[in-house]
Amino acid sequence: MQMTITSRHEEVPEALRIRAEVVVNRLARFAHRPTRAQVEFDLDHHRATAELRLHAAGGAVHVASAEAGDHRTALDRAAGKLRRQLDKKVTGHRRGGAVQEE
Repeated sequence: MQMTITSRHEEVPEALRIRAEVVVNRLARFAHRPTRAQVEFDLDHHRATAELRLHAAGGAVHVASAEAGDHRTALDRAAGKLRRQLDKKVTGHRRGGAVQEE
């Protein structure tokens, strides 16, 4: 899987880059054949934001962003949002055509 980590208005510290790689690799396990991931950090008016984009097979793109006081917290919040999206996608497929009996 191809991974891109970028930042606007500042450099990405090495520790944050490693943390982003770990988070994306963990999230990729829940996506259906992930092909590409993008992590973008931004600092605007003393608010750190993180945006995660995970591209999967069939053209599916999962996007989540979050704001916090620091980049690591913003990354963790965005990862939580993306994880919930992926869980809904997996759960929806599993339920598919199941008939519930009363």
